[in-house]
Amino acid sequence: MTLSDTTPRPAEADRVVRLTRALALGSVLGLIVLGLGWELWWAPTGSGTLALKVLPLLLPLPGLLRHRMYTYRWLSLLVWIYFMEGAVRATSESGLSQMLAVVEILLCLTLFAATALHVRWRIQHSRASAPQE
Repeated sequence: MTLSDTTPRPAEADRVVRLTRALALGSVLGLIVLGLGWELWWAPTGSGTLALKVLPLLLPLPGLLRHRMYTYRWLSLLVWIYFMEGAVRATSESGLSQMLAVVEILLCLTLFAATALHVRWRIQHSRASAPQE
């Protein structure tokens, strides 16, 4: 099996990159909406200051919109902080908060899968389109 047998065709790679970008953007926006809604309206804990936890999620938005590979890489690490919060709250709370925590976990897993696949496909596609010596 040669490298050309395993590399994606350009049209397929572009489709996967667009899909993973859309999933990543949607997941980040979903986590922002979930975090704000959870802490301000649906199941607030305290005075609403925990809504500030969404501020780090605003940082990757410009990089995602500009297709910055570096943003996808560090976002795939940042998402685990939110996953841990969801896991802790899913196992320690009940009712609506527990359901919101499960949604947070699902959004985090989607975001991680999208960012990891995005990076992998872009690297693989760039290798395939590089001039052969």
